[in-house]
This record gives sequence, C-alpha cells and structure tokens, in this order.
Amino acid sequence: MLSSSSAVLWLLLFSAGFALSGMLYARHERSSLEDYVVARNSQSTVATILTLLATSLGAWILFAPAQAATWGGLAAVIGYGLGAASPRWLMIPLGRRMRELIPQGHTLTEFVIMRYGRGMYGLVLIIMMFYMFITLAAEITAIAKLVTLLAPVPLWVTAAIVMGATLLYTSYGGLRASIFTDKVQMAVIVPLLIVLLVLGWHAVGGFGPALAGLQDKAPQLISLTDPVGIKAGLTFFVAILLTGLFHQGNWQRVYSARDTRTMRRGFLLGGLFAGPFIFVMGLFGLAFVGLGHTGDSSVALFSVLLPHIPGWFAIALIPLGLALVMSTADTTISAVSSLIAVDVRRLTPSIRKTTLMALSRWLIFLLAIPVMIVAAQGYSVLYLFLLADLFCSAAAFPVFFGLFNRRYGGATAIVSTLCGLVAGILLFPGPGDKPEYLLESFLLAALVPAVVTALMLRFKSPQPHFDFAALNTAVRSLDE
Repeated sequence: MLSSSSAVLWLLLFSAGFALSGMLYARHERSSLEDYVVARNSQSTVATILTLLATSLGAWILFAPAQAATWGGLAAVIGYGLGAASPRWLMIPLGRRMRELIPQGHTLTEFVIMRYGRGMYGLVLIIMMFYMFITLAAEITAIAKLVTLLAPVPLWVTAAIVMGATLLYTSYGGLRASIFTDKVQMAVIVPLLIVLLVLGWHAVGGFGPALAGLQDKAPQLISLTDPVGIKAGLTFFVAILLTGLFHQGNWQRVYSARDTRTMRRGFLLGGLFAGPFIFVMGLFGLAFVGLGHTGDSSVALFSVLLPHIPGWFAIALIPLGLALVMSTADTTISAVSSLIAVDVRRLTPSIRKTTLMALSRWLIFLLAIPVMIVAAQGYSVLYLFLLADLFCSAAAFPVFFGLFNRRYGGATAIVSTLCGLVAGILLFPGPGDKPEYLLESFLLAALVPAVVTALMLRFKSPQPHFDFAALNTAVRSLDE
C-alpha cells in the first residue's frame, strides 16, 4: 500500500515525534535517581489511569484478540478482555499492602529478598526478567510485522527505529518521561482506534453479513456455551491474571500514584477501560471467519480492514502502531532500569549516585541488542509467552502469600514454587504440540503451591514469625 521509502520516512517522523516529546518533558523534569526510578507519590488519578491503559494496550491488541476469536470464539474474547483487566484489580489490595509495609519501596524484588532470602529472590528475578524480555520482543516484532503489511520494509529496520527512539527518551527521563509519553500516546491511540472501528464497521457491512456467515460456517464461535471457547477464555484469564503481577512496570505505578486512594482508583478504572478495547478488537476475528476469509489468522484484523481503507489511514496505522508499541516498550525499559538501580545499590551499597544513575540508564541498551535480534527474525513468541505465564503462575501464590502470613518462610516458598512448576510442566505442551491441556497446566502451576504450602505449614516444625516492621526500616531512598 505504501512504498518502502515512504513507510520508513513516516516511521522515522512519528517515532521521532514521540521521542522528542518525552525528551523535552524530561529536560524540564529531571531530578533525583529516586524520581527517575519510581516518581514516588507524584501522579494523579487521571495520570495513573492513562498510563495503566497505555501500558495495557500494546500492538498485540491488533493481532492476538482477533486470532484468539478465530478458534475460541466469543467466550475466548470475553476471557481475554477480563484477563487484561484482572491484574489491575488484583493489584489494588496487593499494592495497598505493599505501600503499607514498604512505603519507600521501589520493586517487587526488594520485598522478595527481604521476605524470603536470596534463593527465592533469584528465582523471581529470573522469572520477571524473562517475562519482560519476551514482552518487549513481542511488541517490537508486532510493529515490525505491521509495517510489512503496509510496505516491504525489512523487519530489522523497523525494530531498530522503534527500539532506538523508545530507548532515547526512556533512558533520558526515566519513569516520569514514560508516564508523560503514555498520555501523549493515548491521545493518538484513542481517536485512531475509534476511526479504525468505524472503518471496520463499513468494511464488514455491519453485524448482519458476518453474523450470517458465522451461523452458517462456525456457529460454535458465537456460542457462549461452547466448551472449546469456555476453556480458551478461562486459559487466557488465568494466565494473564497471574502474569501481570510480575511486571515491574505495574509496581512502579503502585508507588508513583499520589496516595493509596489514587492508586486504588487508577488501577480500578485502568483495568475497567482496558477490557472493552480487547473485546472489540477480538470481534474482527469473528468477522474474519464469518466473511469467509482464509489464511493467517494472526492478521485477521488486517485481512478484513486493509482492502477497504483509504490511503491516508494506511499512513495513520503507523502512528497508531507506534503509540501502542512505545507505550508498552517504554514501560518495560523503565521497569528494567528500576531493577538495575535497586539491585546494584543492594549489591554495592557504597556506589555513588551518579554511577548508579549511569548504570541504570545505559545497561538497558544491552537488553536492546537481543530484543532487536529476536524481533528481526519475525518469530512467533507465543510459546515463550505461554512459558513465562507458567512460571509466573507457579510463583504467584508463594510470593504474595508472604505479604499477609508471618509463618511463611523462604524454604517453603521455594519448595512450593518448584512443585508448582513441575506440576504445570507435566501437562504443558511441547513446541508445535496442540495446547490441549494448557488450562490444566496453568491451574496446576497456580494451585499446587497453595496445597504444598498448607501441608508444609501444617507438618513442618514451627519457625520464627517474620517481623513485617523490618521491611519498612530495611528499605531506604536511592538518593541517600
């Protein structure tokens, strides 16, 4: 639809625009390392809602929900939408508790190492870094594939441009720049998504033709009682719910909210608004099947839309895709920066603040290298995503049960997590296999740790109760 050179030009212009807005804002707002990492108690309810919504709506919403609908139907899309909203809601009580226990906290790993020790800390850190790496690689891959649908641009070119622009303003301005650009990006995302939906409505001719085609070709896709769809919806819900708890970007926003009330409102409404976006994007997958399209279901939305859109909207898809990707990618990059700052500070308490700032700012460029290599291959990272979901599911109960129970110790947490992983992996599909028992795999990974914990607490010899007050005194400002 576009020439390669014009697509690259538009890509450069729009990505530079987003990067420049973030850098100009950061130039006037740059302050301490503490502010760079966590922007503590600085964001209003509206800002918290917008940044959470922006980080929820990555470029994957143009691909994954529609693809899920082509085989899981309406029930799968509903589960997907609820799954996208649910981590925000679950983080309300967890975030409130974390702010109470560690008011000067920065990362989830701070809590884990002080509560459970180095063994559990190492396991959780690996899970979090693996999950965020896959998230970043998937987002950059998605925008690279989107651009190839519009013009014959090599995947590595798009990956380099988008990753470079995002690194520029995020490494320069930290979390505040990320949150500010989320607001700018939402101002692009919302109107363009509305235009996309209007054009999509005209492209499919309303509900009638697609619904008639579905009733004729695949009536199970519009049935809310179809067992395949119900199982798919439950799988999405469980996997996304527990995985979202391990994204450091969410924990940064727990602390960046002005107070606990602001955090609660922001996460409640941020989750509430995210679900409908996912649901509506999934409907394009139903239209894809109902209108008789065939081929790659991962591009179902574009198969329905692209033959009917005007040329100007083909260009507008580039800033839409960029806004979706960069709002998610900058969150992940900022999250990794915060982990670097906090963990390096713990390992070397005497390190100078300027050195720590430089490390947290520049080490993330090393992360960009493997991300761009993966994105340039155009691989499907779905299997790795599912594997990361399994790890998070196994660690969820052990990590967060210790927020409320004093008797729970590090050894019990590690054993219960490993038991959950083993149980889940037994039913987890191999690469290329049908995900026949995927839901059962996630449920075992999530529930086995709770059972193992109950048994160990019942039969293990009594241990000293953990003093939650120690968490408050153990964490200090990065600027001290």
